[in-house]
Amino acid sequence: MDKRTDYISWDEYFMGVALLAAKRSKDPSTQVGACIVDGEKRILSTGYNGFPHGCSDDDFPWNRDESLGETKYQFVVHAELNAILNARGKNLSGSVVYVALFPCNECAKAIIQSGIKEVVYLSDKYHDTPSTVASRRMLNSAGVKLTQLKPTKAGIVLSFNE
Repeated sequence: MDKRTDYISWDEYFMGVALLAAKRSKDPSTQVGACIVDGEKRILSTGYNGFPHGCSDDDFPWNRDESLGETKYQFVVHAELNAILNARGKNLSGSVVYVALFPCNECAKAIIQSGIKEVVYLSDKYHDTPSTVASRRMLNSAGVKLTQLKPTKAGIVLSFNE
């Protein structure tokens, strides 16, 4: 019997882990996950966008519209920062972060400071926003490689019945 030929690539695997982590987010409008991987293809940490530990998902706003009062933006920790913080002091120098959405400027700062050397992302839908423009400028200046993943498959199906 020959080996399977329809297996996913390492990049698709790690992005799949990031997308699976995003499924933990309670955010009703945007779910983002991140997965940090070392040079030997070992997962160091994962994270998703949500409120800090001890801040109840029921007590803080998920609202995006400032005209309705407080918004989520003052409280939510982004997936990339959560993954960096969840690493709990592990050496992230030279690692790669896989993330569904191109990082904002605040996450770019944390990525650079933690020593991550590559960002692999799926979507860059906010490409021209000031936050993303600043992010790209800092990441490029710091020598962080930016790679947009072009998956070879439309999706990966997981089942608890197999």
